[in-house]
Amino acid sequence: MQGKLLFVCQIKLAYNSSAKTNPMTRSTIKKNSNTTNIQTTKADHHIAKLTALAIGLHVLEAVFPSPLPGVKPGLANIVTLYVLVQYGFGTAAWVSLLRVFASSLLLGHFLSPAFVLSLSGALLSLAVLWLAQHLTKRYFSVITLSILAAFAHIAGQLLIVRLWLIPHAGVSYLIPVFALAALIFGFVNGFITLKALQDVKDND
Repeated sequence: MQGKLLFVCQIKLAYNSSAKTNPMTRSTIKKNSNTTNIQTTKADHHIAKLTALAIGLHVLEAVFPSPLPGVKPGLANIVTLYVLVQYGFGTAAWVSLLRVFASSLLLGHFLSPAFVLSLSGALLSLAVLWLAQHLTKRYFSVITLSILAAFAHIAGQLLIVRLWLIPHAGVSYLIPVFALAALIFGFVNGFITLKALQDVKDND
C-alpha cells in the first residue's frame, strides 16, 4: 500500500508542477542572425518529468535482485500507461523507448542481451497498446491495457530467449510462471495507474 501511494504521489507531483495542458505539442525553434531559441510548452516539461520518473523506476528495479531472472514488476509501465491516457499513443511510445535506451546507457547494458530483451518487450507491448487503445472504454479500463501490455512484454522477451539466447524447447516450461507474473504485475500496475488518473481528475 505504501508503494502504491508513493507512485501516485510521484505522478501527482509531476502533474501539479504545471497547469493542466492539452496533449503535448511540438517545441518551436526560432532563429535569427545570432541565436537560436527553442520554445517549450508546459506539456513538454511535464512529459520530460514523467520520462525521468520512468527512467528512475527502471533503474531502481535493476538495482534490486529478482527471485526469478527476468521477472520484474515493471513499475515504469505505470508511467507509460499514464502518458498513454493523458497524452496519446505517440507520446507514450516516445517515453517508453527513451526509457529503454536511457536506462541501458545508465546501467551499462546498451546493445547487450539485457538491452535487446528490454527493447523487444517494449516494442511488442507498445504494439499491443496501440491496438488495445481502440477497445471500448466502457468495458475495458486501463487495468485491461496494463495486463495486455504485461503479457506482450513477457511474450516479446521469451521470443528473443527462445530464438537467440536459449534456442531450446525447454524455454516453454517457463511460460506459465511468466504468464502468472504478467497477470499479477499487470493488474497491480494498472490499478495504480487508474488511481493516479482518478486523483488527477478529482483535483482538476
